Amino acid sequence: MDIRQLRAFVAIVDLGSLTRAAASLHVAQPALSQRMTRLEAELKTPLLLRSPQGVRPTEAGKALYRHARTVLRQLEEARAEVQLGAAAGATGPVAVGLPTTVAAMLAAPLLRLVRERHPGIRLQLFESMSGYLAELLANGRLDLVMLYRDMETPNVAVEPLLQEDLFVMGRLSIADPSLGSINGTAAGDAGAGGTCSVAALAGVPLVLPSGSQGLRLLVERAFARAGAEAPNVVADIDSLPLLLGAALDGLACTVLPWSALAALPAG
Repeated sequence: MDIRQLRAFVAIVDLGSLTRAAASLHVAQPALSQRMTRLEAELKTPLLLRSPQGVRPTEAGKALYRHARTVLRQLEEARAEVQLGAAAGATGPVAVGLPTTVAAMLAAPLLRLVRERHPGIRLQLFESMSGYLAELLANGRLDLVMLYRDMETPNVAVEPLLQEDLFVMGRLSIADPSLGSINGTAAGDAGAGGTCSVAALAGVPLVLPSGSQGLRLLVERAFARAGAEAPNVVADIDSLPLLLGAALDGLACTVLPWSALAALPAG
């Protein structure tokens, strides 16, 4: 294997097309195809599955993709450090993932702080739901992520940053109409200041992030610890604006951290 082969392979997987990858790399498509054929022959296993819908990696290809991304990123970091020199302090790209719920509050201050203290670092910010960020971290696409977790994550160095209350947002049709924060066994109101038990939310229509997202896991564990019925999830929505919109329109309730309110339109 050589660097050109790895760059070509990563480009094909990222773009899902030999044609688009060839255009991005400024090489002829037949030459790119031959490069992949030689790589598969060298590794003695198919790496790509070709179909009318595009190109996707095999299981072996996925493994190579993870390693190739790491190798290419390390090469880029080495080049940047050599060019800028050790005297410039920390240098090179650093990829950071932020959950959508906190990105609006933290992205700009983080960028400002890095520019002030570490001008040699080229910050790469990714905003997404926590489940996707965890996958990018596992694939070597991110160096650092902020995730919602209430337990240790295997093979990952974890540093607790903050503890944030979760709030039920929407209209509740229960005896105590107050909404509230879920801290594992209880719920309280973000606006009115009242409280209600998690059990009182049983049967209440909820829209939540999908099952792979950290916030969803926290909510489900809160219900389980309270001995309540499983959440009545009427829609899985991996979009903060859509979650907030459903709650504001009275379509269903949702459970989000207070920082998510930063995504609400002003006024």
